[in-house]
Amino acid sequence: MKTFEAIQIGERIVLGSYHFTSEEIVRFAEAFDPQDFHLSEEGAQNGPFGRLAASGWHTAAIFMKLWIAYSKEEAERGDDFDPRNAGPSPGFEALKWVQPVFAGDTLTYTTEVIDKKESASRPEWGLVVMRNEAHKQDGALAYTFIGKVFVRRERPSEAR
Repeated sequence: MKTFEAIQIGERIVLGSYHFTSEEIVRFAEAFDPQDFHLSEEGAQNGPFGRLAASGWHTAAIFMKLWIAYSKEEAERGDDFDPRNAGPSPGFEALKWVQPVFAGDTLTYTTEVIDKKESASRPEWGLVVMRNEAHKQDGALAYTFIGKVFVRRERPSEAR
């Protein structure tokens, strides 16, 4: 990640795309979200979507997978990108699974910086707020959340 000072509000990054298969949907559900509509087409027929759907947590895990892959690629390129600049996350908000993700869907994940502020309690860090989204192959929004992460500062501000 860049340093706090180098990050600009409005920056948008395409993290990549991911194709969801029946096999992966079921494998994830068996391990982490064993609801019938995630486990089989048969079990999903009488469920809320009428067919096999990926767990929302599966879509979230793929976001993290793509974010880490993007971070590693940027670090290898140099370009003022250092994974050690990303600190802990104080959490997220407004998590929404807008549309179900079915086997055969491909989601494209993006992140956009929507705010940043100096930290009063941790002068060596700043807080960056990002809108994260995943869109289906037809452009429809499937998943969104607002994430927050502490980012290392080049020059720590004076403690308040």
